[in-house]
Amino acid sequence: MSDSASSPNKGAGKFLGHNGKMVEIRDVWRGNLDEEMVHIRKVVEKYPYVAMDTEFPGVVARPISDQYSTDYQYQTLRCNVDLLKIIQLGIAFENENGDHPDGCVSWQFNFKFNLQEDMYAQDSIDLLKDAGIDFARHETEGIDVQYFGEVMMTSGLVLVDEVKWVSFHSGYDFGYLLKLLTCTALPATEGEFFELLKLYFPNIFDIKYMVNGIDGLHGGLQKIAEDLSCVRIGPMHQAGSDSLLTCDAFFKLADQFGGVSTMESEHKFVNELFGLGGNCTVYRPPPRDTVNDESLDV
Repeated sequence: MSDSASSPNKGAGKFLGHNGKMVEIRDVWRGNLDEEMVHIRKVVEKYPYVAMDTEFPGVVARPISDQYSTDYQYQTLRCNVDLLKIIQLGIAFENENGDHPDGCVSWQFNFKFNLQEDMYAQDSIDLLKDAGIDFARHETEGIDVQYFGEVMMTSGLVLVDEVKWVSFHSGYDFGYLLKLLTCTALPATEGEFFELLKLYFPNIFDIKYMVNGIDGLHGGLQKIAEDLSCVRIGPMHQAGSDSLLTCDAFFKLADQFGGVSTMESEHKFVNELFGLGGNCTVYRPPPRDTVNDESLDV
């Protein structure tokens, strides 16, 4: 019996889809990685909108740099991604009309992770355990990240202008993907990070950035998806289901801007990440003088 034949976790399997047909979220482990990448190379040619979500072990560190520096959020991301390991990656596919492929609509990649050896934030691990993540199986059957980076390079998913990556509040998600693609630490500066990001992922949409400033669309992925009348398939906090919900929410949201073709022709929202870079969503702490003056008034 192959590794992939073990009983799946509750985040994978066949579920009732929106149109009454059964759809599949497929678990990928070390034993079936190569086989599934063959399928994905074919799927992405006809379904080039790739929605992505990752599960990772939380935030455990803060940078030594000044919290008032303009790139403090990036430096926080950088030090945590460099320290920690990705646990799951989910990718779901749709075409320009918002249609999924028949059968399997989302792949859920499960990476090697050892709770006795690897670093993590306990609250994040507890959340993932409650969602059904099988950490014992991740330890024994998980995908080696270095090998995954190698097969990802020839998957047709990266370094391709025609592929559009869809995400939600995805700075950390793309940080982990760049780490496994390059097998190196993240760049020292935010500017270098975005240059590298655009090389591997030429077209990115971040739903959290897209809804910024839209009345009535606030909160996390589940809340925004519900407000857009999207229905989740599979369990929350597993990457396959989350990526599928991200995909559906993107196309519902795109309709409010005239559809994906209009957004792309007008270059709306492309290659912006919520909370990073120089856009309007980046948190700016109050000037030091303001903080000091307020403390004196107490």
